[in-house]
Amino acid sequence: MSALVAVLVLPLAGALATVALPGRAARIAASTAIAATLAAALALAAWVAARGVPRLEIGGWAPPVGIAVEADGLAAAMIVMTATVMAAAGLSARHMLAPGAAGARAAFGFWPLMLLLWAALNAVFVSRDLFNLYVGIELLSLAAIGLVAIEGKAAALAAAMRYMIFALAGSLLYLAGVVLVYAAHGALDAGLLTDRTPARTDGLALALMTVGLMAKTALFPFHVWLPPAHGGAPAPASAMLSALVPKASFVILLRLWFDVMPDQATEGALALMAALGTAAVIWGGLAALVQERLKLIVAYSTVAQIGYLFLVFPLAGGASAEMPWAAGAWNGAVFLALSHGLAKAAMFLAVGQWMAARGGDRLEDLRGIATAMPMTAFAFALSSITLVGLPPSGGFTAKYLIMTSAFAAGQWGWALVMAGGGLLAAAYLYRPVAVIFARAEVPDSPLPSRGRQVVPLILAGAAVALGIASAAPFDLLSTGRPQAAGEGL
Repeated sequence: MSALVAVLVLPLAGALATVALPGRAARIAASTAIAATLAAALALAAWVAARGVPRLEIGGWAPPVGIAVEADGLAAAMIVMTATVMAAAGLSARHMLAPGAAGARAAFGFWPLMLLLWAALNAVFVSRDLFNLYVGIELLSLAAIGLVAIEGKAAALAAAMRYMIFALAGSLLYLAGVVLVYAAHGALDAGLLTDRTPARTDGLALALMTVGLMAKTALFPFHVWLPPAHGGAPAPASAMLSALVPKASFVILLRLWFDVMPDQATEGALALMAALGTAAVIWGGLAALVQERLKLIVAYSTVAQIGYLFLVFPLAGGASAEMPWAAGAWNGAVFLALSHGLAKAAMFLAVGQWMAARGGDRLEDLRGIATAMPMTAFAFALSSITLVGLPPSGGFTAKYLIMTSAFAAGQWGWALVMAGGGLLAAAYLYRPVAVIFARAEVPDSPLPSRGRQVVPLILAGAAVALGIASAAPFDLLSTGRPQAAGEGL
């Protein structure tokens, strides 16, 4: 229970400390908060795996009067992945966003924004109250927008403005759905709403919340804010924005469709969500193929990878929830979210180090960089293996589960999407990998230390290890999971 409180309180306390303390003391406070929150996240996951789901009723008041938070296996897994990415981003930011490298504004603002983002993510993962989730995603969006604009460049400010417009529109749509739910049922707790008597407005409420969350997840066609935002932010911020921020709204979608209102999951609605996911896979892959900046290639890859996640809805939702293949689809989607988060953070951190060494991220600027920085090049290659879905990575395990479920369900079209998307990913990732490992004269430029270069390699290795040692993560995900994931294959 103390670990559950700690993952919520420690990042907030760290954010306040970094604002109150100047200069070097802010970085020390941030490092302390990062280390403490990482330890709390690991302790929470160990508790959930060994003893079940901890639940805390704030102030001792039970819903619907009070607000309850709890950490099931899904929440614990996402919290650990978040802590791992945040720790890596923090280590990288100590150098990339130092005052001498990024300016006083970015050096001061990054740490409180990072910790506020972390607190919002953890709050979203453990919340069960629909309005509390709204507060979490609002704080999350505000911190993310600040991170995009932190360097003050014109392109970054324009990207942040576009992001803000989509984020606010998504929040308003989600809040409108919450209002309809409360008007119909007088409660917002997920546990209470599961046993509700269905109302005529439930379908509209779910639709409004879903569209709002799609905009925040950057699902096609609401994706237009993501590439410029992720491509223009500093590398440590891009790592967090790509690996973590879209996962928060996706987790809320899982809660809504599998826990809160599974009775509203019509076949047409589920197919539409998967169709939009398919469009994201195709559009993101094709757009990544024609980019000349590596950060934009990685950013458009995020658009494509998000699309895979939405294939879970027709395979494990609605009438499929009680079928034998539902467990594979649900677990595969969560595994894909985890492996994508680790691999994409590794990519952005590696690219950030290359940009610092070569002065840009155009592909031709990075030719032969593997000769000078082999660890970061290896990290990028390992991450590419995960995103393509090659064995033995976590991406392979996830896609294998989803494809197996699709064939078992007779919905083989979604399996073709997975296979075609993998081929597209191999095509657009081959270009940077070929350039990075090409034989070329290496210009003489300052290089980051080996200690800094190993950070993205650890993340990329963790994404691969997720597929090799998958038993423990699967056992963790089994704790408190919905029926769609608890039975079947």
